[in-house]
Amino acid sequence: MRSHLRTALVLALVVGLLALFLHNVDLGRVGGDILRARPLWLVVAVGTMFVNLAIRALRWQYLLEPLGSASFANAFRATAVGFAASGILPARAGEVIRPYFLARRERLSATGAFATVILERLLDLITVLVLLAAFVLLFGREVGTASRSEYAAVKWAGAMAGVVSLAVLAILFVLAGNPERLARALQRLERTLPSTLAGMIARMAEKFARGLGIVRRPSRLLVALAWSFPLWLSIDAGIWAVAVAFDFHLPFTASFLIVPLLSLGVAVPTPGAIGGFHAAFRFGATVFYGVPNDAAVAAALVLHALTVGPSILLGLFFAAQAGLDVSGMRRIADAAQDRAGA
Repeated sequence: MRSHLRTALVLALVVGLLALFLHNVDLGRVGGDILRARPLWLVVAVGTMFVNLAIRALRWQYLLEPLGSASFANAFRATAVGFAASGILPARAGEVIRPYFLARRERLSATGAFATVILERLLDLITVLVLLAAFVLLFGREVGTASRSEYAAVKWAGAMAGVVSLAVLAILFVLAGNPERLARALQRLERTLPSTLAGMIARMAEKFARGLGIVRRPSRLLVALAWSFPLWLSIDAGIWAVAVAFDFHLPFTASFLIVPLLSLGVAVPTPGAIGGFHAAFRFGATVFYGVPNDAAVAAALVLHALTVGPSILLGLFFAAQAGLDVSGMRRIADAAQDRAGA
């Protein structure tokens, strides 16, 4: 019953966001803009999505090394399955399903692998903020004077996110420092919790800390961060390719500003970030670069379809090969949420 209620609420949120996004939009003009988009550049955008998946798999393979070896093929499959799950299930369920899927194929702890997923997200955030800082310092004059107040808000939010990300990295460094000591400390929960539950929490925490093993080695962490830049530049290239396809006069560096906005948009807990993604792209294109509203709506729809669609199809294909369907993904995600809420 709770799962059905959550599904109904998510669907209501999706419908509401799309209705708001398409309010006062000329759908005929949107359709015409989509039909006039240049196909070659759209193909380029799809290609960048596959590059993105490949680099993510390589980086994850590197982050997993303190836990054990994982093949690139399995890391790539698990990454694609995770993207598919996040595309069709709410609350970024793929972040939970991806380490579980990999752990079924490699001799790795799913809890430890999930710790590396959290570290990945932190590296992603740092990379996006570095590129935003480069935009502010070197290319900020691209932004029109009419949007200076919004631009100032973006800079302030970026600075705050940078402080938070560094604080989280410091916390992860402390947790990763001595997994055995962390487990012993948590075993003291036996004084207030049943011994079985306290022991389970301690074991999970120790596995989680071991998954953060790379944090204890700054040189390896820097290598993982270096992998993050070509990853996000490929994402930037996909956004720019769609802008070119629609004849927007956006420089490549405009994506350094639009991507942080999209990061906020995808935080909306809808399947595939429907609604939030679209609104964030339209805001960035119209407010900062003067793109007409209908054209920005058309480009947002196409960019989302090219970003989410192929990854969903690829991930569902790999999941089916492993005997995992959408219902199975939902059960894994629900079980993880139930454990978190217990």
